Amino acid sequence: MTTARETVLGRVRDALALAPAAETPIPRDYRTGRTLPDAERLALFTDRLVDYKAQVHPCTAERTAEVVAEVLRERGAGRIGVPAGLEPRWLAAYDGQVQQDSADIPAPALDALDGVVTASAAGCAETGTIFLDGSPDQGRRALSLVPDLHVCVIDLSAVEVGVPEAVARLVPERPTTLISGPSATSDIELERVEGVHGPRTLAVVIRTDA
Repeated sequence: MTTARETVLGRVRDALALAPAAETPIPRDYRTGRTLPDAERLALFTDRLVDYKAQVHPCTAERTAEVVAEVLRERGAGRIGVPAGLEPRWLAAYDGQVQQDSADIPAPALDALDGVVTASAAGCAETGTIFLDGSPDQGRRALSLVPDLHVCVIDLSAVEVGVPEAVARLVPERPTTLISGPSATSDIELERVEGVHGPRTLAVVIRTDA
């Protein structure tokens, strides 16, 4: 007797057999190469981030540690997680407990952290989006999703105007996480609820001269 699974898979095989052998070309003529002066790009990126209810903290590279510590202190974060490759100097002014993440730590255990500090791979000013690609200074996806506070450091030089320009900075083989503000959703009555699928608070430290 034929099972439902066999029937479905049989129909898929039949459909594939009838499909054209040649690959369909995908148009790639979208707009690229857009640029803006640093001040305008920073203003646009900040505007979009604030619109998404993210906290924005522009600073010079020299003040990175000071600003990161201020953000963590204001949020009462006494115990934070960091990816293994995070720049140690960024935490030089922080006097709380720092836990270096590893694959041996179960994802649910990350909920005990008050927050997480990561770097980033790229940003898109037009959409207010930050890209993480799992590099050593950004860590695994769970690290940036489970804790309730995410402090993300990004260099203004890594912020592009549009999505195509930002995506061009990424390595296709790496796992990419796109962040546009803190996690939020709306119920059927359009009541905004934050922290459902990720951090309730996103603080973005933008290093304006890096």
